[in-house]
Amino acid sequence: MDKSDARANPPPAAPETEGEAEGARLDVWRVTKDSLGGVFRMPRLGRRGIVAAIGVVALAWLSTALYRVQPDEKGVVLRFGQWVATTEPGLHARLPWPIETVLLPKVTQVNQRQIGVGPSAGGGDAQSNRGGQMLTGDENIVEADAAVFWKIRDPGRYLFKVDNPELAVRTAAEGALRDVISRTPIQAAMSTSRQQIADETRYLLQRLLDAEQAGVEITQVQLQRVEPPLAVIDAFNDVQRARADQERARNEAEAYANDILPRARGEAGRIRQEAEAYKVQVVNLAHGDADAFLPLLRSYERAKDVTAWRLYLDSVDEVLKKASKVIVDTSGKGVASVVPYLPVSEFKTPPAAPAAVAAPGGTK
Repeated sequence: MDKSDARANPPPAAPETEGEAEGARLDVWRVTKDSLGGVFRMPRLGRRGIVAAIGVVALAWLSTALYRVQPDEKGVVLRFGQWVATTEPGLHARLPWPIETVLLPKVTQVNQRQIGVGPSAGGGDAQSNRGGQMLTGDENIVEADAAVFWKIRDPGRYLFKVDNPELAVRTAAEGALRDVISRTPIQAAMSTSRQQIADETRYLLQRLLDAEQAGVEITQVQLQRVEPPLAVIDAFNDVQRARADQERARNEAEAYANDILPRARGEAGRIRQEAEAYKVQVVNLAHGDADAFLPLLRSYERAKDVTAWRLYLDSVDEVLKKASKVIVDTSGKGVASVVPYLPVSEFKTPPAAPAAVAAPGGTK
């Protein structure tokens, strides 16, 4: 064996005895204990020090019995993990930890949950698009979005009666919205009944959550979007424009009827009133003539000759009132005392006609 082989393969060391190995391990343990002993060495306390330390620990433990509930919170007291009481805002006391603990949920904070889906894209997932589609009362399909605002009403029930309150609110809100829209026609859901749908959804959603003892109060439901699916929206718009034209034609017809009918009724009423007035006039004149004839009849029955002569004279007087010429018999046969009457007005010269106006350039 040459020198290079000796350097590459040194001869094995002599084995240590069991006593020497045990002594090396004890030396390591002793060194470690000596180096760390000063760090973990407890101070030596007398009796008073021990009592003071126990007192400090006791005070610190008893201080955990006091807790404060902020104005926007309510305290839920748990005794060994079981809900035992709910406390109002302010300073309160409980059994020290770990006997009782307190949870402080925010009861005035208004939370918002969105239900439904946004406008479905043409290349989107068909299953997710169908998830927001709802059937209306007249068997049409619409997509509806709504925002639900809620807050904690009963902290104990909110924390312990429902596993996931936010998921419960969302699931119940979707079911309530589908229920209400399924009883509403599509035209009303898209126009006039939006607020009614929101109110009915809020009422139904609150009933569902109260039945499950969720401890949640629904403050508002806002209906944000109700429209047909994107795949049929063009056809739906054509239908809506046709309905709008139909409604416009109906309104024009009603306006024309409202203009013509009142005038016709007014004209008929005027004619009817004129006929009634003519009837009253004719009847009254007939009664007047009859009433005037009755005294004359009684006079004729008492003195026929005198009444007949008087009637004759009245008739002649009526006739002569309208005559323009009067002929007087001057022969003296019973009328000699009549004074002749000459209507001078008939002999008046008529006024001269005005002179004609000469034409321009002519002679007078």
